[in-house]
Amino acid sequence: MSKPFDMELFLAGVLTGAHATQQRHLRQAKIIQAEIAARWQRQTPWAWQRKHLAWFLEHHLSHRSKATRYYYVLTIRLLARRLKTSWGFNP
Repeated sequence: MSKPFDMELFLAGVLTGAHATQQRHLRQAKIIQAEIAARWQRQTPWAWQRKHLAWFLEHHLSHRSKATRYYYVLTIRLLARRLKTSWGFNP
């Protein structure tokens, strides 16, 4: 029996700022994780590729406001920093 992936522990090293901001990033990261897991069966960020996050931005957020998309891009940048990749995403 394996433990579920702990996104809070995964992002602990890169989360900074106010408590509300940290909670928003965690909530959004969990939403991103759930959508990618449902679409590609990739449960952890270690298994993700840039295309998975680009798909999330393009398809899941296509009907959302620019402000919402911007905040998700900030969360995705945190995920990329934690993964130590050079993936770039524009808001």
